[in-house]
Amino acid sequence: MLKLDERDLVDIVKCPVVTEKATRLMELNQFTFDVDPRATKPMIKAAIEQLFDVKVTGISTLNLPRKKKRVGRFMGFKAKYKRAIVSLEDGEPIRKTLFPDV
Repeated sequence: MLKLDERDLVDIVKCPVVTEKATRLMELNQFTFDVDPRATKPMIKAAIEQLFDVKVTGISTLNLPRKKKRVGRFMGFKAKYKRAIVSLEDGEPIRKTLFPDV
């Protein structure tokens, strides 16, 4: 297992994603996170396991396309990001850590 420094974990996992699809995946014990675009699957797995104290069984990653952003007459792009769908073992209690009211 890849061991990372505790200070680097916050930089790898940006935030959980709460959309309709991500909510449906929670019922299947899969959770969606926005992560650093440079993070690899072993790095993401180690970060999730250390942050939430759970056992990860699989990871799917998506490099999403950059979206255009216009400010006045100037055209640019939003920051690039990567999305990771993390599958956990059955019965892992990550839901209470992410969403305490659920």
